[in-house]
Amino acid sequence: MHRMRGTALVAVGLAGLLTLAACGSGSGGSTPAASGTSGGNSSALKVGVAYDVGGRGDQSFNDSAARGLDKEKSTGGITVRELAATQGETDAQKEDRLRQLAEGGYNPIIAIGFAYAGAVGKVAKDTPDTKFAIIDDFTPGTDTGPNIENLTFAENEGSFLVGVAAALKSKTGNVGFVGGVDTPLIQKFEVGYIAGVKAVKPADTVQVKYISEPPDFGGFNDPAKGETAADGMFDAGADIVYGAAGGSGSGVFKAAKAKGKLGIGVDSDQYNQPALADVKDVILTSMVKQVDLAVTDFIDSIKANKFTAGNKVYDLKAGGIQYSTSGGKIDDIKAQLEDYKQKIISGQIKVPATK
Repeated sequence: MHRMRGTALVAVGLAGLLTLAACGSGSGGSTPAASGTSGGNSSALKVGVAYDVGGRGDQSFNDSAARGLDKEKSTGGITVRELAATQGETDAQKEDRLRQLAEGGYNPIIAIGFAYAGAVGKVAKDTPDTKFAIIDDFTPGTDTGPNIENLTFAENEGSFLVGVAAALKSKTGNVGFVGGVDTPLIQKFEVGYIAGVKAVKPADTVQVKYISEPPDFGGFNDPAKGETAADGMFDAGADIVYGAAGGSGSGVFKAAKAKGKLGIGVDSDQYNQPALADVKDVILTSMVKQVDLAVTDFIDSIKANKFTAGNKVYDLKAGGIQYSTSGGKIDDIKAQLEDYKQKIISGQIKVPATK
């Protein structure tokens, strides 16, 4: 979650922002997290990836991006170097990470998370022959340019739908939202979720809590604080909590399991994440953000020599956002969710994106 702006995922200025959590890269964040090759072909496309905080293993935003990368690696023809952000690092460190990739001949380079906005803008300007993509941010004048594609998502739309699910399933009329870091991206998740709840039950209560405030992005990778935040909401009457907090979301599920309540996942279909197997029975649904699709689309465009600079939005209509049905807990309300989904796609419902 992670990358962030919005209120549901994506995740990773952390290059694990909007998103988030789990295995930092080690000293300076400059150690390859993983690599893939296409059999030593010297003509292979060299793809550089800079994850947000948490890197691979966050079960959320970064892992969604990694799935797209793995799909491309499985088809052959690419060599990959992956680096990950570290907790509390500076913008200068993010810039250095991107420069390492560019100077190593990696082209294109994908930055996972809005926290890379400033670094991408600077490095892209200095390396005009290198193509860049940044997930979760489009800030004209900061991370825009002729060699930058901005891959953004309508997190508010997906969050609206899981908000509808929360309202339909809540027995107390009281639900919660835990955001990783209080940024415009994560606020996008928040406002969409609240709008969804209120569309079904205007009188329901929605508790809101952010784990950290910028410049502290640790809220995307602190399960203990996610658990504490959710615990407080359950104690105050909530029976379902949506965690748009990257790696911290595992703490939300842990609290839900301990209290006999439910949680809502983000970015990935978290019910099916192996590391969350012990808590999957409390996951009502997840707001799935197809970061993997954006990654594969971008790499395919480079392969086909069809790179296009500028903002590309993945929304419900484009199939870039969805909700998960794994676990069967929302099977009985799927028809209602699909009705709301079609109303959003048609424009009948306009989901807010800002407070």
